[in-house]
Parts: sequence; structure tokens; C-alpha cells
Amino acid sequence: MSAFYLVAAIVGYIAANGLVMVESIESGNVLLWTKPLDTMRAMFANRISTIFAIDLFYVVLVAFVWFHHDAKRTGVKQVWRYWVLTLLFGLAGTFPLYLHARTRAAGD
Repeated sequence: MSAFYLVAAIVGYIAANGLVMVESIESGNVLLWTKPLDTMRAMFANRISTIFAIDLFYVVLVAFVWFHHDAKRTGVKQVWRYWVLTLLFGLAGTFPLYLHARTRAAGD
């Protein structure tokens, strides 16, 4: 499963961040962080995007808590790195990357 998680992480980072890079270049809003008001305005532009944004925020919050507790239990080191990667590049690549690290820490 470790190899699958690693491939899923690569695909997750590329799929999500390809469009982020296009937006960063076109708008100057690097990784959607340098113009936070523009990012928030776009995320909550209509009801559908608001639904997805709230859902994602909640999932990320739960993932951060789970990363912390699971890392202590399974021996994954420097869990803060997964929080930073999530904030910079999203959960689509970071979650399977964490699962890859978890699998390796467990020796599976």
C-alpha cells in the first residue's frame, strides 16, 4: 500500500495544484495566499463554492487533529510538516503522503 499512497500523493498534488499555479500566474495571487481577500471572495462567491469551501475547511481541521493523534500513536515524526504542506498545497496530496509515512513508520 505504501507505493499506492506515494503515487496517490503525487497525483493529488499535481491535480489540485496545476490549476493553483495557473491562477497564481494569471492573478499574482501566489498559492492563493498573497491576496487572501481575493481568495476568500472567490471561495465564497456563490452558494455552491461556499458549500465546498466549508466542507474542505472542516475536513482539513479534522485531518490536522487526526494527524497529530495518529502520529503520536504510530511514530510518524515531525507531523507539523504535514500541516504546513496542507496549508501550502492542499490535502489532496498531503493526506496520501501522510498515509505513506504512516505505513513506513509501522514497518508495513
